Amino acid sequence: MEEAPCISQIASLLAEPKRTAMLWALMDGSAKSSEELATLAGLSAASANAHLARLIGGGLLRTEARRGTRLFRVAATDVSAAIDALAITTVASAVRRTPETSPPALVAPLPLRRARLCQGHLGGELAAALYQRMVEAGWLECSEQRTDVTVKGARHLARLGIFTQALASPLVCDCFDWSQQQPHVGGALGTGLLQLFLQSGWIGVINESRALLVTDTGLVEINRLAALERS
Repeated sequence: MEEAPCISQIASLLAEPKRTAMLWALMDGSAKSSEELATLAGLSAASANAHLARLIGGGLLRTEARRGTRLFRVAATDVSAAIDALAITTVASAVRRTPETSPPALVAPLPLRRARLCQGHLGGELAAALYQRMVEAGWLECSEQRTDVTVKGARHLARLGIFTQALASPLVCDCFDWSQQQPHVGGALGTGLLQLFLQSGWIGVINESRALLVTDTGLVEINRLAALERS
């Protein structure tokens, strides 16, 4: 029998709550000192440094010097992606365990809550609000089992350069947002919208973070989508 992939080393690093708290605080693409991370995680300076050394040794964090201060940041985009995937699974597993109750939203740094990458599409407050507008405007039609793009929605999306008939399956699905307790648009349509926003210069990536920088123009334009259809 083939050996299982050796993921236990990284899993053990992420399993310690204090280390997770420090990684979580850096998910917005920021760089923080050991003193800041110690305070955020509720650790002594010595304990924080020991945990940070393990995270650096495991390839999850890297350091940089700024004005004589040693700062820590997430080592690469794959680290942010892995932590984000764990956040999604945490919420999804809670829903499976107790489907009759809503899971608590995960508290995250503000930039992540506003807008972030989520499995190839836009997540966060901006995405949840857009989803709601698209439903209210009649662009999306939701049932208990599925979500579909309506004829009206396909027509408006085509004007934006997104031709739904050319997109892969699944065209659209509800992706439950771990920070908002509301869905946002997943599937090929979600990917298409994200690409539109990136190519238009409305949003941009922040370092190795899952957080997205939304320009002033981008905020206006994205909030305008489907808004004129509301009554």
